[in-house]
Amino acid sequence: MIRIRQVRLIDDSGNQVGVVDTEEARQIARDKGLDLVEVSPEARPPVCKVMDYGKFKYDQKKKEHDSRKRQHKIQIKEIRLRPKIGAHDVDYKLKKARSFLEGGNKVQLNMLFRGREMAHIQVGRGVLMSFAEKLADLSKVERAPKMEGRRLTMLLNSTAAPAKS
Repeated sequence: MIRIRQVRLIDDSGNQVGVVDTEEARQIARDKGLDLVEVSPEARPPVCKVMDYGKFKYDQKKKEHDSRKRQHKIQIKEIRLRPKIGAHDVDYKLKKARSFLEGGNKVQLNMLFRGREMAHIQVGRGVLMSFAEKLADLSKVERAPKMEGRRLTMLLNSTAAPAKS
């Protein structure tokens, strides 16, 4: 509800009418079968526009929905490794990680340690670092290798442009 005496009016075609009494502005809106909407309440006098408010809200919601549809949601894909992993297994996991990174996702590398492997954490760290070096052309290390219990984790961030879906 507009409670001020005079408003600056913009008609339904976007032309500025000027400063008019609020009742006159309401009458203009009523005659056209539209609503009088306060666009800028901080301005003196406040700016009001004659428009179909329902259609305005609908268009606003539609634009927001379309912009959300075009967004790419970045996911964190996980790849599990072991300290005694074979060369062929590393190549296979590299190929998977490469496809994740090309898709614009982040890749979390988890090095799992069991039993006596905990005595040789540096071996696992070396495997992770070589893995990151092989993917350096389309990723960068976001979080360096860090021990969390029996697991060494590292996060790679994609530098490739996200793929269009």
